[in-house]
Amino acid sequence: MSHDYFDANWQVPNFELFEFGSKRSSYAICIPIINEGVRITGQLARMRDIKIPEIADILLLDGGSTDGSTNHAKLDSYGVRSLLLKTGSGKLSAQLRMGFAYALQQGYEGIITVDGNGKDGIEAIPDFIYQLQSGLDFVQGSRYLQGGQAVNTPLVRALAINLLHAPIISLAAGRKFTDTTNGFRAFSRRYLLDPRVQPFRDIFCTYELLAYLSVRATQLSLKTTEIPVIRQYPDKGKIPTKISHFAGNLLLLKILLKTLRGNFNPA
Repeated sequence: MSHDYFDANWQVPNFELFEFGSKRSSYAICIPIINEGVRITGQLARMRDIKIPEIADILLLDGGSTDGSTNHAKLDSYGVRSLLLKTGSGKLSAQLRMGFAYALQQGYEGIITVDGNGKDGIEAIPDFIYQLQSGLDFVQGSRYLQGGQAVNTPLVRALAINLLHAPIISLAAGRKFTDTTNGFRAFSRRYLLDPRVQPFRDIFCTYELLAYLSVRATQLSLKTTEIPVIRQYPDKGKIPTKISHFAGNLLLLKILLKTLRGNFNPA
């Protein structure tokens, strides 16, 4: 899909769009994926079983999966409304930009993001919707709040969150956040369309948008909160994560420092 589909000032990667149904809800769930295999199919089955498609439309944001997990007939059977297949450049932030742009163009009032690797307690989705309906602009899911659960979180990851990532994001935001690497979040339409935010810029290519949107809402005195969620890593086997090597963690640190300095804020 070309850039002409959106606001002329938005920078959105090209993508192919496959729609399996019409818009049925005021809220969309954006799930970024790439070769998640049984993790995403299992997650979608769980979402169908607890009737999530009845309260929010599911949008898959595919970075280019080749593992067969995005079979259209199967996605339709799980209740997925749309599959967006990115053909342009960029990684996670580019996937989110295309998903947010499509969701806003479709008229959704709020967007929930959740990873597609099966770690998140998707039972909390109604809680995110409730917060959006109550007027919140940014809702961060946290495994560390009372009522949340951090299950099998690798020790190095837990230390990095609590000693580095969360303190820097909290400092930049001007309020305390406890679980800032958690992609289980919600955003109001008002927040994403605020001209002082401008998330549709090519500067957001890898993981920048995650850090930026964590802090920009409170910087603008918009309404934010954290809610408890479950985040569960598998008991054994490969850890499902987007950042697992030295170069990736160094990139994340650079992004944090740029966020703290306000480098991503619109000019």
